[in-house]
Amino acid sequence: MKKKYRIGYTMGVFDLFHIGHLNIIKKAKSLCDYLIVGVTTDERALMLKGSLPIIPFDERVKIIESIKYVDQVVPKNSPDIKEDWDNLKFNVLIKGSDWKGRPEGNTLKTELKKLGVKVKYFPYTEDTSSTMLKDAISKLSKKIL
Repeated sequence: MKKKYRIGYTMGVFDLFHIGHLNIIKKAKSLCDYLIVGVTTDERALMLKGSLPIIPFDERVKIIESIKYVDQVVPKNSPDIKEDWDNLKFNVLIKGSDWKGRPEGNTLKTELKKLGVKVKYFPYTEDTSSTMLKDAISKLSKKIL
């Protein structure tokens, strides 16, 4: 079955891999023939979130590479989506709906539109996130100690 887009791209830190991550990757692959996943480097994650991921970059890459929906994994170290496009030439960017309407999301969409790239949003998995998992682990460890 021919898919709507030839090359799709999605990206994330993918720390403490969970069902929300799998959902977006699976849905992204449903749109395209070839799916590229950018995994945020430890250095970039530290800059963005103020802390290092719990799972090291190399291990997060191995996890993403093992998913059958993923055709290629690339490091995501730059904030510049144009640089990503210059290197990967994707037709569609897939993001979680938590980006929709945010200033960063609007800028991203505007930049990509100039390149002829569509942006598709899939519902954010409300019940699970890496931040929620980290908070739960932190609370449990405080109770134990």
